[in-house]
Amino acid sequence: MTTINNRLTGALAVTTAALVGIAGTAVPASAAAAAKPGSAGLGDRLYPLLGNGGYDVTNYNLRLKHPAKTPTQKVTGSVTISAVATQSLSRFNLDFAGNGVGSVYVNGKAARFTRSGGELVVTPASYLPKGKGFWVTVNDFTATPVSAAKGEPEGFIATRDGTVLAGQPNTAHNLFPSNDHPRDKATYTIAVTVPSGWKGVASGKLLKTTTAGGYVTSTYREAKPMASELAQIVAGDFVVQNRKAVGGVPIRDVFPRRLASKLTGKAAIERSQMSWLTKKVGAYPFENYGSLVIEADLGFALETQTLSLYDTNVFSLPGYVLNPIMAHELAHQWYGNSVAPAAWSDVWLNEGHATWYEMLYASDTKTFKKYTGLANREAYFKAVYQLGDRFRAQYGPVAKPKNAKTVWNVFNPNVYDGGALALYALQQKIGAKKFAKLEREWAKKYKGKSASTAQFIALASKVSGKNLKPFLTNWLYGKKTPAMPGKNWKVLKASATATSAADALVFPNRAHLLSGHEH
Repeated sequence: MTTINNRLTGALAVTTAALVGIAGTAVPASAAAAAKPGSAGLGDRLYPLLGNGGYDVTNYNLRLKHPAKTPTQKVTGSVTISAVATQSLSRFNLDFAGNGVGSVYVNGKAARFTRSGGELVVTPASYLPKGKGFWVTVNDFTATPVSAAKGEPEGFIATRDGTVLAGQPNTAHNLFPSNDHPRDKATYTIAVTVPSGWKGVASGKLLKTTTAGGYVTSTYREAKPMASELAQIVAGDFVVQNRKAVGGVPIRDVFPRRLASKLTGKAAIERSQMSWLTKKVGAYPFENYGSLVIEADLGFALETQTLSLYDTNVFSLPGYVLNPIMAHELAHQWYGNSVAPAAWSDVWLNEGHATWYEMLYASDTKTFKKYTGLANREAYFKAVYQLGDRFRAQYGPVAKPKNAKTVWNVFNPNVYDGGALALYALQQKIGAKKFAKLEREWAKKYKGKSASTAQFIALASKVSGKNLKPFLTNWLYGKKTPAMPGKNWKVLKASATATSAADALVFPNRAHLLSGHEH
């Protein structure tokens, strides 16, 4: 997710035949009695009820139908979730905040279910043994999109031209049942059915398109593990613009049909950005890439997997502002998408890295001063350093945001600018060559996985040949900003001064963006 304000600062479905024996297998009564409910959340410090315990999802087979050409309509869907029990389960939860549910089956047998807030509580006909695979199908669920609320991600969003998904960090389950936490990534097959004349698009590679009874169904496969909050599902009067592949990576953009001619030129920069970034951090981790632009007042851009989301307000910005933002979202495909955070307190690993490459791109393309109002990256990091104690006092340490009372308490300036500053301090400590190696190794070692700050510290220590735990612990968890290696920089005294006002002073040429955000 780019917060312009804060940074300014194969198969269509998993085969069930191999799993049929699970439900009918005779088990000792004592084993069944030992089964317990899975937890209603994963215990995330910031979002305790997000995700669910007791199982690990391996695949989603999601099917959605939009009955009419009406963006605000209620949609219907079914999803089959393949998973492995990590404990003996007497019941388990799915995250779901949509309108309703028709029926639920576990391993092909009808299951009892109840709704409790954003939880769908499922009780199977027989217990699920630890270590065994199972599948759950939720039929005929319904969900209704909401209008975009500037600055607050709402998940399932209606626009003038159709619907999109902006699920970060905790609203993907407004559309479909899931284990909605980045710690539980899975592969996806997504089939989007829309009336003829509309277009359905989703994360991943298009497998097939079929037409029947006045409807078109487009089926996509995201074969690389994806967090639910990063899934993108588009339905409406959109067109797909295919561009020439870059290094074997197909590029596709999605625009409202009526605006496509105005938007396609601005999006073309992503091809050169792909070349630029792969040279720095290694091979692109997914099947394809592109931009999705909608007419709405989102107030942020978002790195939904393989198809980054922007609104027309962002795309109306001059190139020297828009292009670094696009580089930020592209960088997320490595840092935040391919390597997802193990917990939301680790979000600096997403945003600090994306901000690092955003600023590096502005510097490399010689637009840094126009973009930030500062002479160069050195001046930027010095300015952020000066605000370090203020950021920590207001928002908490870099890797420990104070709370999640609003989404921007989590996606705060100290996660973006402070995260990038921590990376700069690390580069100063271990040298540019080892830092570049670490960046590639992090993206490679944890490709397709969820990883933590502790794992980043361990890898940094291994790559550098130094014990960096004390150094990085101070930078990422300390209440005060540590000394910058090799610099005699001073930190301004922490005060109650509004951070947004401080940002405006430090980044004068981006002050006009203070009403926006980028994830």
